[in-house]
Amino acid sequence: MRKSLYRWIIPASITLIALMIACGKNFLSKPPIGVLYPNILATRAGVQGILIGAYAGLDGQGLLNSGWGSAADNWTYGSVAADDAYKGSTTEDQSDLINIVQWNCLPNNSYVSQKFDAMYDAIQRCNSVLRVMRVASGLSSDDTTEYRAEALFLRAYFHFELRKVFHYPPYVDESVGVQNPNPPNIDAAKNYIEIWPMIESDFQYAVDNLPKTQPNKGQANKYAAEAFLGKVYLFEGKYDQAKTLLDDVIKNGTTPLGAPYALQTNYQENFNADPQAKNSSESVFAAQISVNDGSGPAGGKAFGDNLNFPYGGGPGACCGFFNPQQDLADAYKTDANGMPLMDGSWQSPPHVSDPTTPYTGNLDPRIDWAIGRAGIPYLDWGPHPGDVWIRSPEDDGHFSPKKNVYAKSQQGKYSDVSTNWANVELDANNINLIRFADVLLWDAECDVLGSPQDLSQAATYVNMVRARAASPTGMVYLNGTFDAVSYTYLGGTIPADKYKIGLYPVPFPDASTAMKAIIFERRLEFSMEGQRFFDLQRWQAGNAIYPSAGYMTTVLDQMAIVEGVLHPAQYQGISFTTGKSEYFPIPIDQIDQENSAGKIVLKQIPGY
Repeated sequence: MRKSLYRWIIPASITLIALMIACGKNFLSKPPIGVLYPNILATRAGVQGILIGAYAGLDGQGLLNSGWGSAADNWTYGSVAADDAYKGSTTEDQSDLINIVQWNCLPNNSYVSQKFDAMYDAIQRCNSVLRVMRVASGLSSDDTTEYRAEALFLRAYFHFELRKVFHYPPYVDESVGVQNPNPPNIDAAKNYIEIWPMIESDFQYAVDNLPKTQPNKGQANKYAAEAFLGKVYLFEGKYDQAKTLLDDVIKNGTTPLGAPYALQTNYQENFNADPQAKNSSESVFAAQISVNDGSGPAGGKAFGDNLNFPYGGGPGACCGFFNPQQDLADAYKTDANGMPLMDGSWQSPPHVSDPTTPYTGNLDPRIDWAIGRAGIPYLDWGPHPGDVWIRSPEDDGHFSPKKNVYAKSQQGKYSDVSTNWANVELDANNINLIRFADVLLWDAECDVLGSPQDLSQAATYVNMVRARAASPTGMVYLNGTFDAVSYTYLGGTIPADKYKIGLYPVPFPDASTAMKAIIFERRLEFSMEGQRFFDLQRWQAGNAIYPSAGYMTTVLDQMAIVEGVLHPAQYQGISFTTGKSEYFPIPIDQIDQENSAGKIVLKQIPGY
């Protein structure tokens, strides 16, 4: 695509296209757009506009029935349903989240309905690109290949989201519409249809046909497609196929603008709302977020995360959701050599930042970029005041989210200034969908579980991630001045806690130790980023090395025991049900609509 004709920050265009392709309650009833609006859309510019609308769906907002349940970072399903975060607020506030916390989600839950509807609306935007292309004028053969590759990349991404959350969602291609509604998730024998092959095929087309570089920061390129296809293969346990792709991303991959992929110097730079910090060398693919751009209150922004700010002061004004778990904070404990306590002892008292008898040992410094803790500088908002910022400490613990929060010096510039009720909870933080750190740790996993095994390379990649976390400029200081441009504490000499992080021996001593290290490292590196539940999900099946089958059940049941003592109202007596709780139910309203003619084509997933 030529830069002069393809701009990614065009709020008015996104709004227009979104209105034009909006559909009714049933996501399958979208009419063929090219037929209804040929004079407007069946041109090169029209196809580009629809594609922009598809990209706009990446943040999970502005779509059919979108809301907090469709947030792109999956804070509800990936973190609150796992051992990352509490629901937050009070028990009565957003009570549908309680069922998600307790792995007892019902098919009429509003959050899963939002995710299901929004993702299929986004998929139909992708399909509209493919439909309109068939009748559009002014497209060259290169245009046709490029637009198709981007549309299939996005369609694969949205289906991937649905596959992670709903296990057996129907696959919807461009043939599905008014004339061919109600795609099934079962075959003629009533067996579930597995959509991994279709997701693979769409991503593979993108790998084969997207260019290595693009004119725009947020545009998908060949290497983003390789990374996503590699991730799909990991979910399927195809480690050798994943490694081939991930190796290429590591050795040759570049951002759309051509900068080689690399870890940012400092861990916390990944969470800076400043446009100069976003789309960095570590950003393999991200949902592009902006504020104060003329798109209207909450338009095109991370509205799905506007509940997730400290309560009663500091950044935001509401609503006290998404509080980091005590179990997560304790996972950042390290031993005398700076290594994580992988033997399980990290869950034992004393607990990190316990108001009565706090833990006083060593900590991984990443804790204070992921978690707001009492007495620790909270960016440039001053020391975190503790429970003053917590809406209900008996339910929510003592911590505040931090990765999604803007600096005080960025307020009004990279936070929304509209009069919308949630303006102070809307900011310009991109949503990292894949970071280069992901790719390194996935490749390390392939080095252990694939063939040939390479425990030296696995240790090297894990140590790259840990060494970055150990950077002195990547730590929080009590006496430094927080600089929102560099996202560091300038002049700091007194660390905010006893930070110590060490490296693993190269090679790992054995494969089991290697996998334990990789699994633990992913939890620490990507905490509060909506990934934990889905990591556990793909490890649930187990393997011959580590972990064994039922790993997800074991981890979350143990967390529930620990948290049941600390926060009994939500965690006491709950348990994870193997074969059910790994996924969330297909919304009952969609099942009723698809099956309304009397033929069962959409079947609820096992356990529900």
